[in-house]
Amino acid sequence: MAKGRELKGRIKSVEGTRKITRTMEMVATSKLKRAQDRVVAARPYAAALTEVIADLYSTELAAEFPLLRQPPKVERAGVLLLTSNRGLAGAFNSNLIREARALVARLESSGTEVELHVVGRKGTGYFRFVGRALASTRTDISDRPSAQDAAGLVDQMMSDFIAGRLDAVYVVYAKFNSVLSTPATSLAVLPVARPERKANQVGGVGSGVVRDYILEPNAQAILSELLPLYVRNTVYRALVETAAGEQGARRTAMKNATDNAGEMLNVLRRTYNRARQAQITQEIAEIVGGAEAL
Repeated sequence: MAKGRELKGRIKSVEGTRKITRTMEMVATSKLKRAQDRVVAARPYAAALTEVIADLYSTELAAEFPLLRQPPKVERAGVLLLTSNRGLAGAFNSNLIREARALVARLESSGTEVELHVVGRKGTGYFRFVGRALASTRTDISDRPSAQDAAGLVDQMMSDFIAGRLDAVYVVYAKFNSVLSTPATSLAVLPVARPERKANQVGGVGSGVVRDYILEPNAQAILSELLPLYVRNTVYRALVETAAGEQGARRTAMKNATDNAGEMLNVLRRTYNRARQAQITQEIAEIVGGAEAL
């Protein structure tokens, strides 16, 4: 009955694994709902900020603000990669790392020097393993990122851009389209380009109508305050969308693992029952044979 005992051990092991993956799926589902709420809550403010900057933006004003400076050639760029601190999320982190590697390769192939900033243990561990020098790392950002977290990530890069030490800044994050669609995306954060209006947005924001603002004290003073807010808000939205994408990917991965464990249990139980039936049949045959011999 050695085979039967072995199968029983495997069945017990798979049952334990299924309990763990089902629990993780439930936890990820709960966290996903809160993460989705943060993504939705961040959109109205971002849309309103985008609308104001799009209305105030002009070529004349662009020449006065360092964050709008368009360098003739990008000689040095900063890349901010957002990954998670934990795994068990399918190919979520692998896709982000792949996108960051492709972006860095494109920039370096055009002669641009790249400094890489990484958020999350998964991205940090990978680039340290391959021997890539990192300008900075952060592993203290939770799955509930705040505006202060975004400011801490991008403020120094904004200062470097204003001082001319950087010519461009990119962020690589998971764009949250839906629970099942969170593609790895690279976005140029600096220099700030004129935002494009999106027509027919909810609430009339970005409806395509240019509003006549009363500017106090003036457009220059307002833009000097709004432009850093716009950059920080872009990074904040990348953080919350990546957090939501991580929970969605983890829920999907744990659901698939739970389903696979159930299928494996069915196969193991059938195999165990067949082995047990075969052993019982053999024992009966031996008893009958012995009785006939007597």
